[in-house]
Parts: sequence; C-alpha cells; structure tokens
Amino acid sequence: MRTLTLALACLLGGCSLIPHYQRPAAPVPEQFPQGGVYTSTVTTDWQPLFHEPALQQLIVDALHNNRDLRVAALNVEAFQAQYRIQRADLFPAVSASAAGKRQKLPGDVTGTGQSAITSSYSATLGLSAYELDLFGRVRSLSEQAMLTYLGTEQARRSAQLSLVANVANAYLTWRADQELLALAQQTLAADDHSLRLTQRSKSAGKASALEVVQARTSVESTRASVARYQRQVAQDLNNLTLLVGTAVDADLPARPLTADLVASVPAGLPSDLLQRRPDILQAEYQLQAANANIGAARAAFFPSVTLTANTGSASTELSGLFKGGSGTWTFQPQINLPIFNAGSLRASLDYAKLQKDISVAQYEKAIQTAFQEVADGLAARQTYTDQLAAQRDFVAANQVYYDLAQHRYRSGVDSNLTFLDAQRSLFSSQQALIVDQLAQLVAQVRLYTALGGAWGVDQQLGQGLAPVENVGAGLLAKAVGQ
Repeated sequence: MRTLTLALACLLGGCSLIPHYQRPAAPVPEQFPQGGVYTSTVTTDWQPLFHEPALQQLIVDALHNNRDLRVAALNVEAFQAQYRIQRADLFPAVSASAAGKRQKLPGDVTGTGQSAITSSYSATLGLSAYELDLFGRVRSLSEQAMLTYLGTEQARRSAQLSLVANVANAYLTWRADQELLALAQQTLAADDHSLRLTQRSKSAGKASALEVVQARTSVESTRASVARYQRQVAQDLNNLTLLVGTAVDADLPARPLTADLVASVPAGLPSDLLQRRPDILQAEYQLQAANANIGAARAAFFPSVTLTANTGSASTELSGLFKGGSGTWTFQPQINLPIFNAGSLRASLDYAKLQKDISVAQYEKAIQTAFQEVADGLAARQTYTDQLAAQRDFVAANQVYYDLAQHRYRSGVDSNLTFLDAQRSLFSSQQALIVDQLAQLVAQVRLYTALGGAWGVDQQLGQGLAPVENVGAGLLAKAVGQ
C-alpha cells in the first residue's frame, strides 16, 4: 500500500528520489592570508591584463586555432548531444509505419489441398515501450546528463583559461631568452675584445700566458652560453607556435621585458573564487550529477511501467486499407517489479552514494588547491617586487665594480684576474635580473589563472564570458532549443 500510495502521488504531482543537494562548506579560511609578504586587495577595477599588442594578438590566434581547445569545445557539443538523447526519454516516441505482405501457402498447410496466395496490408501510428516515470528514474538520469554537460562546458572554460596563461608564459619565456641571448652576445663581444687586449699585452711583455688563458676561458664560457640561448630561443618559438596553432613571426615587434607588460591582478574572497574558477564549478557540477544518479539508483527499487500502444488500419486488400471497418488498435501496458536480484540494486545504490562521496572530496580538494594557488600568487607578488629591486641594485653595484676593474686593469694597477672576475659577476647578475623579471611576470599570469581569469581581458579579446550564475541557464536553454 505504501508503494501504491507513493506511485499515485508521483503520478499526480511528479516525484523525484534525488537527495536534497546542499553545497559542501568550503574547507578553507574565509579570507586569504594578509600582512607580511601578502599584498592586500587595493582595487576592483580590472584592467586588461596584457599590455603587449603582439601578445594579445597571439592569444586571439590561439583561441581560434589551438587544437586542444578545439577538442574541448567538441567534447562540450558531444555531451550536449548525450543530454538531448537522455532528455528525449521523458517524452513518448511516436512513429508511423506501413507494411504489406503477400504469401503463398501449399495445400497441405491450407488444409484444402489447394495452394493459396494470401495478402495483408497495415498502416499504424503509435508509441512503443514508453516508460511512465512514476519515481523519477528517467528524470534523474536526464538531470545527471544535464549536469555532466554543464561540467564539460566548465572544463572547456578551464582549458581556455589555461591556454591564455600558457601562451602568455611561452611568449614571456621567449622574450626573456631573446634578451639573455642578446646579453650573452654582447658579453661575448666584450670578452673577445678583452682577449685581444690581453694577447697584445703579452706580446708587449705586460701580461703572462696565464692571463691569456684566463681571458680565453671567459670567451669559451660565454660562447657556450650563446649557443645554449640560441637553442632555447628556437625551442621557445616552436612551443609558442604549437600553442597558437599557426605560424608565429620570429621578428615580432616587442617591448623590453619589464613589469608593466602584465597588469597587476587584484585578489578577491574565496566566495568570488567559487564563482569564477571553472575547475571549481566543474567539480560542483560533477558532484550534483553524482547526487542525481542516487535518485536514479533509488528509483530502480520501485516498479516500472511501460506502455506500448498503436492504432491504424489493416486489410487483405490494399484498396480496402482505409475503408470502414478496417480499423485496428493495440494497448499493451507492462509492469516490472524487482523481486530478487542478488543484491544488485542495493550495490548500485551503494556505488552511487560512494561516487557522491568521492565527488565531495574532489570538490573540496579543488577549493583547497585554488586557495593555495591564490595565496602563493599573493605572496609572490610582493616578494618578487622586493627581489627585483635588490637585484637591480646588485647589477648597478656590479656595473660599478666592472668599470673600476676595467679602468684599473688598463692603467696597469690591477691584474687581468680582477677584471675577468668583475666581468663574470656583471654578466651573472644581469642574467639573474632577466630571470627574475620573467619569474615576476609569470607569477602575475599564474595569479590571473588562480583567480579564475580577468573578465576584462576576456571581453577585450572578444571572448567575453557570461556571469557564472547565468552560464548554466544559458547553456541549458541552448541545449534544449537544439
């Protein structure tokens, strides 16, 4: 009686056995770390992130041509089609059919001793095996498919966000290696000049063979650096070409590698993070899909009712197919009540619940990972600023050391060893400055990614995203409309 009452209530008012969904509490503090090495939020005016026109154009090209992003977009369309297939099960499938048959039967079959030719024709319109969704099994599966589709769209957004960051990092690395190559070439020219001076001094009896060898070691060391940076520049361009998906001009005009190439990215609260990061949104959609699957597993314990019905006309003569008295109809309801299945249904329900528990853990891990990435980015912002300031002072001090050592060497006050040491120190400090500048810019890009992307940048590039609270509704309307 309880099952019958539940079935009647479901038939009259609709029924769903999906557990009530409640978003798990975020397992992170309410605020990002503040004070010390962590910078605070000082602005909410999001400016375009990348100030380099060449980089902006490369990102636009990548968003149109990158094959991984194209695969992600096609996956969205594939899951959209799967959702539409599953949703179609909510409605009866009506079909029309027509058939004709002529058959010759031998006399021993007809019982008259004479063979006979029989004919039959029919035309029917009806539905076949339509399940009355009394306990919401079909609706639960449809909702699961919808949420999986929405999660796939967030995976596409995540791939797009990663692509923007990867193109930016590849471009910045390319530019940094170009600057390192130019520095190495300049240093090699200086080392060659120093070697020639030392060789002339030896010929004049003012320098020893040891000093000539020391000058030559500096030349060979710098020549090795030039070859290494030439290789890295070529490989950086190949990597950038792969990401962009089309040829990249090796002679792109570019600004020097300075901090203002990438705008300062403001931070927000974890609640903002939940609304912006596509990987977190994807994890929650997967959690909701697992929750909907529990409803389908529960509904499998209850009876299922399917209907097959059709109406039409039948006749032994084609000309009499639609005459009066030739009408036919069939109504064939079927009920299936699970009685014994060796615990299969119970195991399916337990599995669905375990999948939800796994999705909860994955959702919480996504939040924790996002919180850590943002906190790391905030810590990197200020510390890189301090580090770059110190490194610039270090380069300036080495420049003074180099100038004094060069003057004293040419005046004959100091040996060539001091001058070579100053030369190596200056080259090393200038290399470190370029590397630190690259690290600061990459950290800004990573913070942009950790915060779920700068909306202003997406809009400027013609790839604007709808506010996340409207994303699901918009996608669902699109899927249903198709």
